[in-house]
Amino acid sequence: MNGLAARIHDALPQTQCTRCGYPDCAGYAQAVAEGEAAINQCPPGGAEGVARLAQLTGRPLLPLDAQFGTEGPRAMAVIDEAWCIGCTLCLDACPTDAIVGMNKRMHTVIEAHCTGCELCIPVCPVDCIALEDATPGHTGWAAWSKTQADAALGRYALHQARLQKPKPAPAPDPAAAPVDRKRAIVEAAMARARAASQQRTQATKP
Repeated sequence: MNGLAARIHDALPQTQCTRCGYPDCAGYAQAVAEGEAAINQCPPGGAEGVARLAQLTGRPLLPLDAQFGTEGPRAMAVIDEAWCIGCTLCLDACPTDAIVGMNKRMHTVIEAHCTGCELCIPVCPVDCIALEDATPGHTGWAAWSKTQADAALGRYALHQARLQKPKPAPAPDPAAAPVDRKRAIVEAAMARARAASQQRTQATKP
């Protein structure tokens, strides 16, 4: 990431919501720096966010592009634990690991870590996740802070590292071991029989 892209990235709210059309805030920052994206595609940053990017890039100030969303209060995900089936799909979808839970056990949201990205909503198969207004009357950067943005970025980095970490191979099924051993014995016996047959065929040739 070059100098301008890094400065743009530092000015973004780090919600990692993808509403700008890019996979994360870093991708959007790089695209803006390279002139591939406009400065008004970040709804969480709102009007103040656009002004920040205009100042950094020297581009004209623009209103937030409505096709990417509208500025509003920061939302917080809330899980209806009575309906949660513990599928874990939301765990990987959450960019800051703000959702905790185990397979087939109910999940819950850590309020302090939720950025309101909304990415957990579409992956939930039972629609048990709702959004609540976490900052009534405050929108954009008035509903968020640089401290929160830095914390979200740190958690996003840890989340990405967790996803890229190779998953351990599943433990062998003890019940399948005798079957696999028997199959190996049979296959070895068949291989010996084929080899013996070929030897007899070659021995009988004139």
